Amino acid sequence: MSWPPRLKSWAWATEVNRFTVLYDACVLYPAPLRDLLLRLALTDLYRARWSEAIHEEWIRAVLRNRPDLSRQQLERTRALMNAHVRDALVDGYQALIPALNLPDPEDRHVLAAAIQCGADLIVTFNLGDFPEQVLATHGISACHPDPFLVDQLNLDPERVCAAILQHRSSLKNPPKTVDEYLKTLKLQGLPEFSQAVLDYAPEL
Repeated sequence: MSWPPRLKSWAWATEVNRFTVLYDACVLYPAPLRDLLLRLALTDLYRARWSEAIHEEWIRAVLRNRPDLSRQQLERTRALMNAHVRDALVDGYQALIPALNLPDPEDRHVLAAAIQCGADLIVTFNLGDFPEQVLATHGISACHPDPFLVDQLNLDPERVCAAILQHRSSLKNPPKTVDEYLKTLKLQGLPEFSQAVLDYAPEL
């Protein structure tokens, strides 16, 4: 794993929970990764942020691919996310959008929200949508969720494992063994993290 230079020292900061992370919509769908990221957001390892526009993106993606789910169900998830993660919702960023330049103009609202909330990092699968040279002018970096989660595990394995245990224990339909849970994480695009977590399997 290789972090951009400005991120290498943050894990040893006195107030780690001052590190602010914006979740892009693509990491909030499908549900297994979203649920894990939300459990981690409650650990205070870092401050998690998102916007209503980001909510709309992942909700629309779910509705396109899961006709068995209703908007009402997903709106309930949105409300629970906003209610349970402290100060997560970012607003007031809209005026920043027109001045931003990204490969896909539809992604500008994500960067604008990150700037508005003082985010250090955007967690996203779509790294190509957020060029390093553009983000660097705002003091922001982008990171794939796999190395991001590996870093969290290295920083505080106790809290990360507790979050995983809570998440796995909440799965009832069907329940998952540790091996099944880790296979699910790998299928979510987290091969490095699912492998690293194996070292802590007895605690999960």
